[in-house]
Amino acid sequence: MEIKTAKEDGVWTIALDGRLDTLTSRQLEAELRTGIEGVKELVFDFERLSYITSAGLRVVSAAQKVMNRQGRMVIRNMQEDVREVFDVTGLSDLMEIL
Repeated sequence: MEIKTAKEDGVWTIALDGRLDTLTSRQLEAELRTGIEGVKELVFDFERLSYITSAGLRVVSAAQKVMNRQGRMVIRNMQEDVREVFDVTGLSDLMEIL
């Protein structure tokens, strides 16, 4: 999985390309741990995310909890297969998905 990030004026955009699974979720978790402090808006761009497992959902959910305290989190450009996982788990009702 490839992670591309950009920060500007308190908005941090993270674009994921590939699969967010047990192995790659650690990479995203480390990225979030080092960069989320002080972020007012976290934007996940899932346009090129093709697959997500429960480990990936856990990392995204943890980011949501942090952002509930310090700002807003948005997920955009979610592919249908990934959206289905969010729908089945009920996370689509708890997160802002554009």
